[in-house]
Amino acid sequence: MAIGLSEEHEALRESVTGWAGRHITPQVVRAESTERPAFWSGLADQGLLGLHLPEEAGGSGYGLLEAAVAVEALAEKMTPGSYVPTLLASAAIHAADEKSDLLAGLADGSLTGALALDANLTGTGLTGTGRISGVAEQVLGAAEADILVLPVGDTWVVVEASAATVTPIPALDLTRGVARVELSDAEVRVLDGLTGETVRQLAAVLLGADAIGVASWCVNAAADYAKVRVQFGRPIGQFQGIKHKLSRMLVALEQARATVWDATRATGSERDHAAAIAGVVAPDAAVQCAKDAIQTFGGIGYTFEHDAHLYFRRALTIRALLGSSADWKERVAAQSLSGVSREMRLDLPEDAEPLRERIRGELAEIVPLEGVEQKRALAAAGFVMPHLPRPWGRDASPLEQVLIQQEIKAAGLKLPQMIIGAWVVPSIAVYGTDEQQQRFLPRTLSGELVWCQLFSEPGAGSDLANVQMKAERVEGGWRLNGQKIWTSVAHVAEWGICIARTSSEGSKHDGITYFIVDMKAEGVTVRPLTEMTGENLFNEVFFDDVFVPDELVVGAVNQGWKVARNTLSNERVSLSSGSGGTGASVPDLVGLAGRLGRELTSPERQELAEVVCEGHSINALSLRVTLKQLAGTEPGADASVRKLLSTSHAQHVSECAVNLVGPAAVTAADWKLGDAGYWNRAILATRAMTIYGGTTEVQLNIIGERMLGLPRDPEPGK
Repeated sequence: MAIGLSEEHEALRESVTGWAGRHITPQVVRAESTERPAFWSGLADQGLLGLHLPEEAGGSGYGLLEAAVAVEALAEKMTPGSYVPTLLASAAIHAADEKSDLLAGLADGSLTGALALDANLTGTGLTGTGRISGVAEQVLGAAEADILVLPVGDTWVVVEASAATVTPIPALDLTRGVARVELSDAEVRVLDGLTGETVRQLAAVLLGADAIGVASWCVNAAADYAKVRVQFGRPIGQFQGIKHKLSRMLVALEQARATVWDATRATGSERDHAAAIAGVVAPDAAVQCAKDAIQTFGGIGYTFEHDAHLYFRRALTIRALLGSSADWKERVAAQSLSGVSREMRLDLPEDAEPLRERIRGELAEIVPLEGVEQKRALAAAGFVMPHLPRPWGRDASPLEQVLIQQEIKAAGLKLPQMIIGAWVVPSIAVYGTDEQQQRFLPRTLSGELVWCQLFSEPGAGSDLANVQMKAERVEGGWRLNGQKIWTSVAHVAEWGICIARTSSEGSKHDGITYFIVDMKAEGVTVRPLTEMTGENLFNEVFFDDVFVPDELVVGAVNQGWKVARNTLSNERVSLSSGSGGTGASVPDLVGLAGRLGRELTSPERQELAEVVCEGHSINALSLRVTLKQLAGTEPGADASVRKLLSTSHAQHVSECAVNLVGPAAVTAADWKLGDAGYWNRAILATRAMTIYGGTTEVQLNIIGERMLGLPRDPEPGK
């Protein structure tokens, strides 16, 4: 869990963390000094002052992402002094593509720098050189700086700090100084080509990485404390109030990481959009995580001796320096409404091209086919679920899966709509008999068989292992009796996958068996459930002595929980759109805003920006998951956080849309009644998304226990 994804980035992070652990001690952090810290030369020796600078300028020849990796790691240790201010100054000077003499000094540690994001300065003769006068308030690191980068209107200049009157002011952040800079007819050098837009982008990335380091410490320190702090006879991390708070902190942290990471990758007009989103997400995440960490620590977290307040102070300072969230949201809204968006592109290795050409050639033979023949051909070639073993898939590596997705889209082909069948196939492919596989998989993969999932019961929803449906052994098979509920498309399904209890011995996960059920079998009764939209997708299904032959048991008797887990957890490599497949997506929302025929109010623009930022973070998390899979590593928190956010994102989109519709939202929830009816239907329909497939609360438990290592909830009765 870090900004960087590659092995090189992980090695850099470990190296920086190790160095900081030896040199950034608690005593160093709390030392009161305006002098250059003793560890400053060590930063230069490690190459950390010039990671983002070219070698000819004295740097290491990497880029902004590598600098962000180091900033995050050092911020976790609350590194004091001028590291981040110096990086900001050198990054801005480098962006102007000149002043290599200054860059070399900033990279080797002989110079320190600072940058003012705002100033009240005027200048004369600002061509190459010039003179300026005025004041820059609250400049981070200015008291320790040798050179200052300052804005004079739309022009950016660099000036020696000795030419200014620099007055330290009491700072909220006790580890980094802030100063007032006054200049009177001071000689400066103009940074030709440097724009305020570029400086904003650099600040969003570097101060955003600083914020992520703060949030990371808060999440990890609070989680560690919650594991050992005992109240009311058990660790506080076992209480759901704390567990969910810490899980939400991790969600905010990973969203921030994803947005700052993406801002380092973006180019052109997309870069300003990505940076603006990072400017919204990262500082707020740091502040929220710091507040929640203090709450988790309780009274000890409120003391001066504890480090929590240092991180809270820095988080507040970062947000103040970058500017209010409202200003960044306004920028995001303006960009989105003018058509700016960010496409998550996946850069693949050059050696992927021969494989791409082979896939393209196979698909070219399928394109001329039509209808069901085309679907069957896609299934037979393993293109429908390529990650599965042959013959049902292609044993495709993550890279091949991505290439297949891209080439199917490029060829204009549409894969079969398997719906629940997409969950059925992996389980039968792994645990089914040869006869079961031959009987069911070809027609399921081609979309010709409609399936339903008979798992949930009135008393076994999120607690699925609490299934009570009984299956009793009879000659040649089993008799099933009981009820299932929330069964999507059961009213049209031909077959269902069903779990039932075949033994009461052992734990509740034991004694469950996985069956394939003929939905037209005698004793099966399907009763539609009317949803709040007035539609009928869900059903309750009653079993009255339904016979299931032995040949339709999947896997071993009493070992069905293992098969069911495969059904529930199967996930192929994919790039998510962040819409959840509901039709309630950010492009839909922006399209609505464009059709309103009026200017959005400030509150409406703020809400729109929040939804855009959330959708962007989900897409960035999805790309990070894919890149980790391509590298052969576990997606980790990225995948869990993406899943949690995706369940509620469509809700947030539709809620924002209904607010934009205004009084017309009294219209009936019917997509045929224009925008108001469409979005009213969406706001009702999307309420299900945080319930089915595991409620939000269950997902938060999973994140807390699996990602943060918090103690599991106690067993009932214990």
